[in-house]
Amino acid sequence: MTSVFGADGKNMPCTVIEAGPCVVTQIRTVEKDGYAAVQLAYDEKKEKQTSAALKGHFEKAGTSPKKKLVEFPADFSRELQLGDVITVQDILDNEVPFVDVVGTSKGKGFQGVVHRYHFQGVGGKTHGQHNRLRHPGSMGASSWPSRVFPGMRMAGHMGNERVKVFNLKVVKVIPEHNLLVVKGSVPGAKGSYVIVEA
Repeated sequence: MTSVFGADGKNMPCTVIEAGPCVVTQIRTVEKDGYAAVQLAYDEKKEKQTSAALKGHFEKAGTSPKKKLVEFPADFSRELQLGDVITVQDILDNEVPFVDVVGTSKGKGFQGVVHRYHFQGVGGKTHGQHNRLRHPGSMGASSWPSRVFPGMRMAGHMGNERVKVFNLKVVKVIPEHNLLVVKGSVPGAKGSYVIVEA
């Protein structure tokens, strides 16, 4: 995260995303694969860390091994060819004002109800518990149904899941460094992979 001053002088919280260069490594068509999509690869990878199958896949596209492969469903068969490089300049040419960003959120591990669901705690009152201010308290019913309903908010695993943030405003595009500056935050830790959908 960083911040950028807008035209009105206000300071906006922003995130800088390195959006490319991405290489077209496969084009799927309805006739051959049953659906239309394009596969993009990003971030250099050592050849010794790449399997033989993936080495052949990248050689067919005429590029070096990459770390991240993502498919985008759409019919690009007439516009793109194997080995084409897509940069952030392509986003700039389309003049897209907003983008959606998909990523994996930070893993928080096993968390209690106060952190996970913002329970307030019970303060000095009882409400089904004693001397445990951050516990969920009483959650069951009486003689019926004599059980806890499925889906009840309780302690458990938090984070480390796919998150999509919609309509992030594109503040600035820096084509010479393939950087995309968007207003607001994106899911994931620093240096993690995200998918930008225009």
